[in-house]
Amino acid sequence: MAVPQDDILTLDEVAAYLKAGKRTIYRLVADRKIPAFKLGSTWRFRKQDIDRWIAAQSMGAEGSAG
Repeated sequence: MAVPQDDILTLDEVAAYLKAGKRTIYRLVADRKIPAFKLGSTWRFRKQDIDRWIAAQSMGAEGSAG
């Protein structure tokens, strides 16, 4: 069974996807604020987890605006 190529993202790819700096992504990972896992010594991210995380962040921002 083939895995979609964009299912697992690298830190560089997540930074580009979120339009954020790599240091920001590292900080979010270190604080356990963004879903990630280690593969060897490098961080990896499941795109669907990142999309869910974005949705949750968006909902949180909307909730605090009212």
